[in-house]
Amino acid sequence: MCGDGCCTTPLGHGHPHGHSRRFFTKEEKIKQLDEYIRNLKNEIKAVEEIISEMK
Repeated sequence: MCGDGCCTTPLGHGHPHGHSRRFFTKEEKIKQLDEYIRNLKNEIKAVEEIISEMK
């Protein structure tokens, strides 16, 4: 730990010292994966809109 209490920053959140926690609770991992799914769905939607505009 760096001593600033920042080493408990969840994955995906910027870290001023370039390191983060390595292990997460089951609930934290589920939350991260749910966010990942939302991001992927948004990417799919954006690509579908681009394709639609091109047609």
